Amino acid sequence: MSQKNRKPADRKNSDGNEANPESLGRKHYKKELKQLHIELVNLQRWVVQKGLKVCIVFEGRDGAGKGGVIKAITERVSPRIFRVVALPAPTEREKTQLYFQRYIKHFPAAGEVVIFDRSWYNRAGIERVMSFCTEAEAENFLLQVPLMERAMVDSGMILLKYWLEVGPEEQQRRLEDRVDDGRKTWKLSPMDLKSYHRWDDYTLARDAMFVASDSEWAPWHAAKSEDKRRVRLNVISHLLGSVPYKELPVPRVKLGKRKVDKFEPTIHPVKYVPERY
Repeated sequence: MSQKNRKPADRKNSDGNEANPESLGRKHYKKELKQLHIELVNLQRWVVQKGLKVCIVFEGRDGAGKGGVIKAITERVSPRIFRVVALPAPTEREKTQLYFQRYIKHFPAAGEVVIFDRSWYNRAGIERVMSFCTEAEAENFLLQVPLMERAMVDSGMILLKYWLEVGPEEQQRRLEDRVDDGRKTWKLSPMDLKSYHRWDDYTLARDAMFVASDSEWAPWHAAKSEDKRRVRLNVISHLLGSVPYKELPVPRVKLGKRKVDKFEPTIHPVKYVPERY
């Protein structure tokens, strides 16, 4: 089913206002996500056939759910077409380069979708707030970034920028969950702990970033992420509506009969993985 013809779940009350957001049930979420995944595969075929270049930027506070959204986008598509870029801190050599240089080399070529899990906007956020750059460098970045993004768009690239917005209470709950959950402790870095106490500074930095870089050719799209399931569906739905595509015919595949001789385990003394489960 085409994404454009799909009707999202109604979240408005009888007055036409936004209904009180409640956590989306797992069954409903899985049903909606499956349909969106089908459309993402259709988009993937279109991107490859038409040679589109798509660049998606995800920014937001710590614990806003960027990783979960990116995982929901990529779990059913090819990693050779949908590439995720999550760069570490710059090396000493990279610090001497043009600021945008280490990001530019990851930009998409024809037939690719590149997703930045944090991006060049680090300079407007964490670098500015935590004094990893000077105020002059941050201001200079905000003057330059609309020009760079204009060049990206003029080159034929489709650029989408998402900001995931989470409130202080929900952020605290998620960060505390990382402390207690052994699967998530890697997500809580010493820098996250320092940033936790700079909420208002990050708010000011965010708003300055919006003012400077929310351009006609590369606007920001903010998504409420208090409910992780809802924000994943909302962002994927918006993504699909922002990249023009059509569903291409898929050749029917039929597996024919094949001849298999009597199966025998290998005689080579290969080491098998212990079957503990």
